[in-house]
Amino acid sequence: MSLNIQAVVDAVASHALASGEFDRVNMHEPKVAPGNGITCAVWCDRIVPVRMSGLNNTSVSLVFNLRLFTSMLAEPQDMIDPNLIGALDVLMAAFTGDYQLGGLVREVDIYGMHGVGLNAQAGYVTQDKRIYRVFTITLPLTINDVWSQSA
Repeated sequence: MSLNIQAVVDAVASHALASGEFDRVNMHEPKVAPGNGITCAVWCDRIVPVRMSGLNNTSVSLVFNLRLFTSMLAEPQDMIDPNLIGALDVLMAAFTGDYQLGGLVREVDIYGMHGVGLNAQAGYVTQDKRIYRVFTITLPLTINDVWSQSA
């Protein structure tokens, strides 16, 4: 048993790539300004054991952030939020529809049964002296029997 993290990261990022909504998809939190267009960055935020674990196994909530970036100077300005929300809508539909990520996870924890549920928060990020409008999606995944317990 293991977390199989690379397969899960690949599955999460593949939904963003398959959407056709993004100019680029990074499988890390960007260290430099992401550039023009809409960028999606994917990274793991936290890993927490969950109470659904069996008598000798530990299950986990694996929580990802997906941050959607676009420049605050994008034109037309009235389309900044609608464009980001359109891309966000496609991702939320994909994660709700493929709630087991092709069998890699027990579920996308849509309603927050094991903590925070699937959600998105708007905000702003400054990177390399450039301001970006962002939406950060919190994607909680529940994975059964990740680690064995023994006495």
